[in-house]
Amino acid sequence: MPHDLQPILKKNGVDGCIAVQSDQSLIETQFLLDLAGDFSFIQGVVGWVDIQDEELDEQLDFFSHENKLKGFRHIVQGESDPEFLLRPAFLSGIKKLHERNFTYDLLITYNQLSQAVRFADQLAEGQSVVIDHLAKPNILEKEFDSWAAYMKKLSQHTNFYCKFSGLVTEAKWNSWTKEDFEPYINHIFDSFGAERIIFGSDWPVCTLAADYSQIIELVSSYVDKLSKSEQEMVWHKNAQTFYKL
Repeated sequence: MPHDLQPILKKNGVDGCIAVQSDQSLIETQFLLDLAGDFSFIQGVVGWVDIQDEELDEQLDFFSHENKLKGFRHIVQGESDPEFLLRPAFLSGIKKLHERNFTYDLLITYNQLSQAVRFADQLAEGQSVVIDHLAKPNILEKEFDSWAAYMKKLSQHTNFYCKFSGLVTEAKWNSWTKEDFEPYINHIFDSFGAERIIFGSDWPVCTLAADYSQIIELVSSYVDKLSKSEQEMVWHKNAQTFYKL
């Protein structure tokens, strides 16, 4: 809850955050918006609506007065349909999000990247999409080449960003090292550039493998090598641009 997170953010020098959905329900979307209304450090919400619903317009109308609602996410990583992202109803719903200037968080795993590339090819120009958690590469088994090729293709869509987040839970929870992540981090910076990478904590899920301070330390170990302007982009400016904060 916010009162759990607030002191952690303060300790780590983080001024604000985006709350991202974890339950696929309109009730949770409203719950997160209510929390954002009560706690100013929650500067935006990525909620959930049924993107495939014929009544999507009505759902979006219902939330139209919520200034902190920035975008939406569907837990595609939990969908077994290998063509889920390419369903006509889903693509139509994503188009409606774009028409209303909402962002879309793409939550997939490495084995869904091929359909994500085809999905990207069909989006309207300018639809803002961010890939959550580097598309969850198979770090545990050090699989790289296929993931890297698909991520490179996605990066060629200039409307696609990538969240620098979620790595520790894809490695050995109790024995990961920074070196486990280096090839994956290097690749996203080479592909997307500092101007399209967004820091994400993945709190509280990250606590399965690391606390918030360890996440900051992991990101810092790479970002500290960048120029001051690039550091600002990754830590906050890209999030502010992407989510229109």
